[in-house]
Amino acid sequence: MSPLNSTFFKNTTIVHPDFFFISGFAGIPHTKYYYVFLCFVYAVTVLGNTFVMFMIYTDHCLHSPKSIPVFNLAVSDLCGSTALIPQMIDTFMFKSHLISFEACLTNMYFYFWFICMQSFTLTVLSYDRCVAICLPLRYNEIVTSKSMLVIIAILWIFAGTVVCLAVIFLSALSFCKSTVINSYFCDHGPMHHLACNDNTQSTVIDKTHPVMILFLPVFFIIVTYICIARALLKIAAASERLKAMKTCTSHLILVSVFYLPISISVALGPMIHHNVRIINMSMSTVLPPMLNPIIYSLKTEEFRESIKKFYRRKMIDMTVWNK
Repeated sequence: MSPLNSTFFKNTTIVHPDFFFISGFAGIPHTKYYYVFLCFVYAVTVLGNTFVMFMIYTDHCLHSPKSIPVFNLAVSDLCGSTALIPQMIDTFMFKSHLISFEACLTNMYFYFWFICMQSFTLTVLSYDRCVAICLPLRYNEIVTSKSMLVIIAILWIFAGTVVCLAVIFLSALSFCKSTVINSYFCDHGPMHHLACNDNTQSTVIDKTHPVMILFLPVFFIIVTYICIARALLKIAAASERLKAMKTCTSHLILVSVFYLPISISVALGPMIHHNVRIINMSMSTVLPPMLNPIIYSLKTEEFRESIKKFYRRKMIDMTVWNK
């Protein structure tokens, strides 16, 4: 243990441990298969999201305002998985359960920053669909590349600031009791409960984070889809209604994949066994970044056409090369 003088509290000695012990999946049988599964998930996540970014960057047909949040979702999915899965594999497959205090806070900061952006980007996509269906004549005027970039930049700064405050308040706590984190990564909730001094500020942040990451975005998305439903009811032709609804299917699936598992895990957390909760939470955080690019590629017409064109170009290039 190394005592440090706190810059937040006068005449208070802040005790930070040299290392935390991440208990993670201790006591859960057959976890070695889960770690192999995590390796597969991470490989598919990297390939899928890199492919989405590559297609949007190289295909000029995808250089539109609505592709900007899709590109941003791929970036945040890739970065979020990179902040979490390799650390999990190293911790549990290679038995490196000890993590330094500074590395733990760094890991926490980046993971929560990126998962915040995953949630916020889904709300931006719902905003895009709402404007496209409710105000189709003004869509190109309202949703521009500049406005999308400004919105996303503001969300990055906001998410980074909120998570930074959580880490700063956590660093002002003393950990003079247990240093065992009952989670699969440096999770804010289990960590601040280990503090032996006043952790009121961290408790407030721990309660408000789910509101900002889950409840407010979900509320915003529900409101946008209520507006979309009302706009669709005003469309007389059934074929036009169906066409407008199809543009929302990929987003609705992305929303369901991201929010439903996390919401269920949070809601049922106190009622299920600790080990089951850890598995559920880990699955709900590693699977959406892997599934998002697959869902978007399969369910978005513009992207499917872009993939077909890319494939045809490659086949032509191979034919020319073989000649």
